[in-house]
Amino acid sequence: MKTTRVPPGSAFDPALRRISLAVVLGTVMTVLDATIVNVAMNVLGRELDTSLGTIQWVITGYTLALSMTIPITGWAMERFGAKATWITSLALFLAGSALCGAAWSPGSLIAFRVLQGVGGGLLMPVAQTMLARAAGPERMGRVMAVISIPAMLAPALGPVAGGLLLDRLPWRWMFYVNVPVCAVALVLAVRLLPRDVERRPDSRLDGLGLALLSPGLAALVYGLSQVGEGTAGTRALVGLTLGVLLVAAFVAHSLRSPGRALLDVRLFGDRSFAASAATLFFYSVAVFGVMLLVPLYSQAVAGAGALEAGLLMAPMGVGAIITMPVAGRLTDRLGPYRPGIAGILAVLAGVAACTRIDASTGTAPLAAALLVIGLGHGLITPSIMAAAYRTLPRTAAPAAATASQIVIRVGSALGAAVLAVVLQTLTRSSGAGARAFTGSFWWALGIGALALVPALLIPRRSGPAGETAG
Repeated sequence: MKTTRVPPGSAFDPALRRISLAVVLGTVMTVLDATIVNVAMNVLGRELDTSLGTIQWVITGYTLALSMTIPITGWAMERFGAKATWITSLALFLAGSALCGAAWSPGSLIAFRVLQGVGGGLLMPVAQTMLARAAGPERMGRVMAVISIPAMLAPALGPVAGGLLLDRLPWRWMFYVNVPVCAVALVLAVRLLPRDVERRPDSRLDGLGLALLSPGLAALVYGLSQVGEGTAGTRALVGLTLGVLLVAAFVAHSLRSPGRALLDVRLFGDRSFAASAATLFFYSVAVFGVMLLVPLYSQAVAGAGALEAGLLMAPMGVGAIITMPVAGRLTDRLGPYRPGIAGILAVLAGVAACTRIDASTGTAPLAAALLVIGLGHGLITPSIMAAAYRTLPRTAAPAAATASQIVIRVGSALGAAVLAVVLQTLTRSSGAGARAFTGSFWWALGIGALALVPALLIPRRSGPAGETAG
């Protein structure tokens, strides 16, 4: 797929619009599905007659499968081509969704969720790579805004959709609803995505790297999830220790095998990519922590139900949808530095407002704070993701997409875990109520502020067009 150089102000050409339509429709259900299922744990446990400890593996199994699958993305695209990888991944997600809806026991549902996760783990990095290659550096901000659409919709629509589905339909429709959407996305992929011309059929899979990195990431995410659930004992310690050791071993392996490793860690030697990745990591920790705290606050302190808690998150999605298209255009015109910094400052202002809540705070001030967070979120995601690609060679796009997804995945798991532990600790020391949540929001604010440090290191302008990914 050849990249066409276009003026910075140019609009999307028809080919890029077709690719954008196909990939957004394909990724939106994978992102929404996680937040839809999150509100259904009690219902699933009751309907399948099992404990919450067992049914939570419906979420954990999906998350672990996502984490283990992401590292093979670069090799799969190189070996089979981006289009073939995309279609296969989407078909796996569709099959997993249909089977989840037909599940007859907790074990079968967990197994089919793992199949869903295998398909879903490949979709986002493949989508990023296809759009980055097709757009070129001059439109990188706008295509990253496009691929961010599903992430923008998740906090606004996921919990609400989950609550509505559970109120009106059997739980199986949480999964069946994916089937027609994925079927249409498959048809669009076959018809609209360009033919693969950058395949390397002789590309060999780095078996040792896969044996180190995929289980390492899964162990890290598992350990963090156990900490977040308040089980910070043997399971959490073993998971975290094993994860750190395996990932460290993979880093050493990658440095010894440049060009042949599953993921080239030398990417982090590029200033723009490394700064972007660090920013995304700290930001993911903070924002996913906030997304955990707000629904818990609305239910534990304000007495809201599951649907009301989901609706409270909607302003964040609305704010992001407002600023996201602006962020794409600003990034292409000015570079990613200024939109990214402005977005981080807006998010910090919104989280700071959350620290002012108390037992008498109504929903309106919290909703306003979440709207501000959403406005910043819509600025950050496209600009910082675009910065990750702008100074890399074109051939590094698959590896960059894979690495950025790994950073976001680990950061989001860490954010939920850290803020859950902080909330539990503060609740024990100060008693249940708004004070524990206020302190937890202060922690989220401090972690979010750390994202400013690497963000200030992002180059204000991209390098020569010939040196950028796209």
